[in-house]
Amino acid sequence: MLTATQTDSQTPGDTGEEPFGERQTAVLEAALALLVEGGDKGFTTARLARAANCSKESLYKWFGDRNGLLAAMITYQASKVRVAGSSDAKPSADGFRRQLTGFARDLLTVLSGATSLALNRLAIGEAGREDAQLGHLLIERGRRAIEQRAKRLLDAGKTAGLIRFGDREEAFNTLYGLIVGDLHVRMLLGDAVPLLTGTDGIGAQAARAINQFLRLYEAADSSRTINT
Repeated sequence: MLTATQTDSQTPGDTGEEPFGERQTAVLEAALALLVEGGDKGFTTARLARAANCSKESLYKWFGDRNGLLAAMITYQASKVRVAGSSDAKPSADGFRRQLTGFARDLLTVLSGATSLALNRLAIGEAGREDAQLGHLLIERGRRAIEQRAKRLLDAGKTAGLIRFGDREEAFNTLYGLIVGDLHVRMLLGDAVPLLTGTDGIGAQAARAINQFLRLYEAADSSRTINT
C-alpha cells in the first residue's frame, strides 16, 4: 500500500484549476474505481499499477505517497464541479443563471456519485485516528477548491449588478445549502434520495435551488431581471 509519510506531497493540479495529463487522469480514474470497489483495503500500489497498466515507480513519481495520491484523486473529483465560461468576466443575467445552474448540477452529480460517497465514507471511518488524513484532504482539496470557484462566480454576479450581498461567506453558504441541503448526508446513510432520481432529477433540483437563491439575492434595483 502507498505509505503516508509525506503529508505535503505536491501533485499535478494542486490548485484545482489546472488539468491533469491524459495518462495521469487514466490512473486517477483507475484509482477511484478501485476505491469504490474495495475500499481502503483493496487500494494498494500493486493493484493500482496493474489496473492502470503502469509501474509503481510512475505512481510515486507522479503522486508521491498515499496522501499525495488521495489528494490528486480529490482534486480531480473537485475539478468536475465547473463554472462555465470565465468567472471573472461580467455575465449577462441569463448567462449568470446558466453558470449558477451548471455549477449546481455539477456539484450534485459529483456528490451523488459512487466515488464521492466512497471517499466520504472512508473519511468518516478514519475519523478519530491519529494518522487520519482523508477528511482533511477532502476539505482542503475538495470543498475549498469548489468553494473558491463559486465565490468568484458570486463576485462576478455582484460586480455585474445582478445580485447583492454584504457577506460573501454567508451568500456562498446559502447557495451551497440550497443546492445540497441534507441530500448528501442522506446518500451517505444509504438513502436512494428520490429527489435526485428519475428524468433529470439532478437538473430539476439544481434549477429549483438557483431559483430560490436568486429570489433571495437578486439586486432589487437591477434593470437586468434574471428570468425565472
